[in-house]
Amino acid sequence: MSRSRTVGPLAGVVGALVVVEATSGVIQGFYTPLLTDVARNLDIHDSDINWFEAAQLLLSAIVVPLLARLGDMIGHRKVLIGSLIVTAAASWGIAFAPSFWLFTLVWAIQGFYVVWLPMNVSIIHARARKHPNTAELTSKGAGLIVVALEAGAIGGALVAGQLGGLLPLWMTLSVPAVLVTIALFVVIFKVEDPGTRAGGKIDSSGTVLLSLALLAITGGLALARVNGFTPFVWGVILAGGALLWWFVEVEKRKDDPVIDMHLISRPTLWPVILTSALFGVSVLGAQGPLSTFAGTNPDEVGYGLGLASAERSYLIGAYVLSLLIGAALYARISRIFQPRPVLIAAAGLVGAGYLLLVPFHGGVLIVASLMIVAGLGSGALVAALPATAAAAAPPHQTGVATGLTNTTKTLGGAFASAIFALALASGVDSETTTAASLSGYQTVWAICGVTAIIAVGALLTVPKVAFTSADPDAEGLGEGSDALALEAIGPDVVVSETQRRPRPPEAPAPQSPDIAQEDER
Repeated sequence: MSRSRTVGPLAGVVGALVVVEATSGVIQGFYTPLLTDVARNLDIHDSDINWFEAAQLLLSAIVVPLLARLGDMIGHRKVLIGSLIVTAAASWGIAFAPSFWLFTLVWAIQGFYVVWLPMNVSIIHARARKHPNTAELTSKGAGLIVVALEAGAIGGALVAGQLGGLLPLWMTLSVPAVLVTIALFVVIFKVEDPGTRAGGKIDSSGTVLLSLALLAITGGLALARVNGFTPFVWGVILAGGALLWWFVEVEKRKDDPVIDMHLISRPTLWPVILTSALFGVSVLGAQGPLSTFAGTNPDEVGYGLGLASAERSYLIGAYVLSLLIGAALYARISRIFQPRPVLIAAAGLVGAGYLLLVPFHGGVLIVASLMIVAGLGSGALVAALPATAAAAAPPHQTGVATGLTNTTKTLGGAFASAIFALALASGVDSETTTAASLSGYQTVWAICGVTAIIAVGALLTVPKVAFTSADPDAEGLGEGSDALALEAIGPDVVVSETQRRPRPPEAPAPQSPDIAQEDER
């Protein structure tokens, strides 16, 4: 089959969404080499950097399921544009925020960018369904935006490291804001509304309960930063846990829940959702500690790598490049083996990389090597988890299914970031040093490694033919339900629809003009 047939019909929209995901990658990679400089500029302790991530991931965990549901209801393009506007405003705020608390606020609001990937995948899928070769079109489109995301993260880290030593900090921090603003206009002018709608309504009560639960748990951890784990702090955390249990019980009875508990309970979906949460601990929660450890001067405290911002950018860039390689290798290796054992091996690599960092962290080469090991596994999981979760979802819930992996991943990262902040602050005298403690860094790496090993155990419970179209029953499909299976995830996602029985006819979605076919690129 010619390349023009497999890529041409979606070339315009995918090209625009590549800009969006590349910008998302820049956001994820750009700031990390600069975190030590940000801490010095705001006159805060290195451990306080983790509260930026905790706040952003907490907000993301709240808004992603809400926006994913809203995207299915009112249109994924509208939600994408709205989230771009909010992210652009927050990105400009980051460049000029003068204080720790204001910086934390705008950093948190920037977390709206997390919804871009599920919205982009849903837009591509909706457009591809208008063509006979839906699977190939979605495969190529999804693969291109994943590559763009990883490439943006690598480029962002490297550029930030170089600019950090040349420009004032506010000017360097303005670069992501400029790129988000450009991406906003690209979507407005280049992405048409595919016209797909699922109907339904927003679960306001569920959203409020989830927000209160997450705020209580994270707020309790934040209070522990100031006063330690007092009875009051434990009470706040337990109240958050009780609210979270209440949220789950309420959602089970809702027709249009903000998080579909019945969808999560499918036999092949719950291990993926749990893996996403555990994976979020390392892929989202551990990047700040890695950057600050690399910037810590060993001549002053006896540990750390003592790297400048440019050198830290190379370390971060090597890690992110390993993510991209891991995603590409997963797509190819899973054609030879079943996706399930490859996913298990990927989680095992993450665990091994972080656990080995606990005793071996004395030089740049060993730290970089172990981070690359963890990155190879992480890349496979980043590419695979959204689509394997969608394998148990009906076509009209693809936004919700892909959003679930982001929601749980950000939840894992949010709680981990708060816990890591406490661990890194323990055992140091903030009056004499701004460096976090070595025992705190070792605790961070140990937690990342152990959670990855637990994810391996969860994935072992999945049927061997899961994440393929071979056996709908093994994929946990209920009687009369269908699934959108995104197999062999990564740069070559394969999409197939499987059914237990024919579905009732659906009203055709409003048609928009087809995108002009393009020749080979």
